[in-house]
Amino acid sequence: MQIKIQETALIHPSKPPFTDDHILPLSHLDTDRNLNILFRYLRVYVNSNSQKVQPNFSDPFHVITTVLSSALTPYYQYAGTLRRRNFDNRLELHCQGGKGVPVIRAAVDCCSLSEIKYLDEIDPDEEFVEGLVPIPDQDEAMIHPMTLQITVFQCGGFVLGAAIHHSLCDGIGATQFFNVMAEFARGVTQISAKPVWDRQILLGPRNPPRVEFPIQEFLSLDRNFAPYAEENGRVVREFFHVRDDWLDRLKCVLFEQCGSKFTTFEALGAFIWRARAKASKIPANEKLKFAYSINIRKLVNPQLPMGYWGNGCVPMYTHLIAKDLLQQPIWKTADTIKKSKFNVSDEYVRSFIDFQELHFDKGITAGTRISGFTDWRHLGHSTVDFGWGGPVTVFPLSRHLLGSVEPCFFLPYSSANEGQKDGFKILVYLQQEAVLDFKEEMDKLKNIEQGLL
Repeated sequence: MQIKIQETALIHPSKPPFTDDHILPLSHLDTDRNLNILFRYLRVYVNSNSQKVQPNFSDPFHVITTVLSSALTPYYQYAGTLRRRNFDNRLELHCQGGKGVPVIRAAVDCCSLSEIKYLDEIDPDEEFVEGLVPIPDQDEAMIHPMTLQITVFQCGGFVLGAAIHHSLCDGIGATQFFNVMAEFARGVTQISAKPVWDRQILLGPRNPPRVEFPIQEFLSLDRNFAPYAEENGRVVREFFHVRDDWLDRLKCVLFEQCGSKFTTFEALGAFIWRARAKASKIPANEKLKFAYSINIRKLVNPQLPMGYWGNGCVPMYTHLIAKDLLQQPIWKTADTIKKSKFNVSDEYVRSFIDFQELHFDKGITAGTRISGFTDWRHLGHSTVDFGWGGPVTVFPLSRHLLGSVEPCFFLPYSSANEGQKDGFKILVYLQQEAVLDFKEEMDKLKNIEQGLL
């Protein structure tokens, strides 16, 4: 299969969104060093005749570039340019007239989406999938924080690939923007989410800044540390099936052992964390960290307004010594993850922001040996409907998350494949030499017994 790039168009706002060039500050969550990355992911759409697409809107490239232009008037910041301030090296957004968002038009003429199972295969062709999403270099990503690619297949279906600089927004903020585009495509004249910026005001440091939560338990200072520079060999992408009955049995066994109920994220996260540690043969005395994000939009006081689309999550951490992770029952690890959620509070968020204010120039880091986890099963991607229905498959291509170079994603099965409704799939990045041992550990999930936990 070959992807043919046909053109790259620079899409401008349909109406001038401002009269004077200006600079917008980012929040301290936006400028977290772990978010100085490009996040890449894709959505797969089926172009079905049964869908009520507007007249003359049969070409996905025309549809999406047209509504992108409309959406860039209220959300003009996506066409801005990121630069670093001279006095503190933090990122800020420069907004100038005449700027736009690059959109790549591409085609695959040799096959239909159904032939490749709507990219829901357990082992999709990596080179082909990578070609469906833009991959700007670091300098280009600063100049154009958002780049899109629309790849149309022989069947008329298409893939919308997005590369977005994480300092500009998180997944929820990006989905808010794509939903506005989709509303315009469906003929809506009044958008549901009016954008709110005010990042420095809503999520700025206190005056004076103060760290009242013991953030230092998880974060340290190292001016020379570069996030995502930890490379101990080739990292590869692996997919795994997880059936509902396996999860039910896992949670049932954990309950039998300790009398506590655990969520899927806590129970399966603990299982995978230990499996990775075993497969990677990490020295027994090393400290390992489990990292995940918490949505703070309704947690902070006052709550963030509905249209806020900047980074609205904070990282949460828990840690164990490798030998404890490997030797203790999994229920204890799941309980450690569960208890880490108790730390989530307005004070935790404010202390995290103030810690960034006080120590940004000293190099804030969570260190190495971080396993980043995120759950994409309920993020609302299905609402991004341009007129053909929502995406049938969504998954990420980036492998940098929360300071981790080997993250794990919980992903839903494609809605286009009727046979796959049981459970979900896991996308794991790990060192190539650890893959076989990791697969052996994951096979144990199929036949959970008391002795294995």
